[in-house]
Amino acid sequence: MRKTYIVIYDIADDGEYDSLYETLKTSYSGWAKISESAWSIVTTKTAKEVRNELKPFIGTNGRLFVVKSGVEAAWSNTKASNEWFKKNL
Repeated sequence: MRKTYIVIYDIADDGEYDSLYETLKTSYSGWAKISESAWSIVTTKTAKEVRNELKPFIGTNGRLFVVKSGVEAAWSNTKASNEWFKKNL
């Protein structure tokens, strides 16, 4: 079953932005960039699986938070389109 997750991160100095972005864009069935350090992804994977796939790219002291999207949402001035959120959240 497809689920939508919100992914929030702080990449450490030794992290790999390009590899993280490439993984977010190619490893999941849908994605949208919400802000500079927050994305929404659509996948059949669990939150733990997503975390484990992305963790190698955030660096030694990087931070990563993956949460399943709930039933209610509100947003303003995101980088992704309103249509994407209406369809996937």
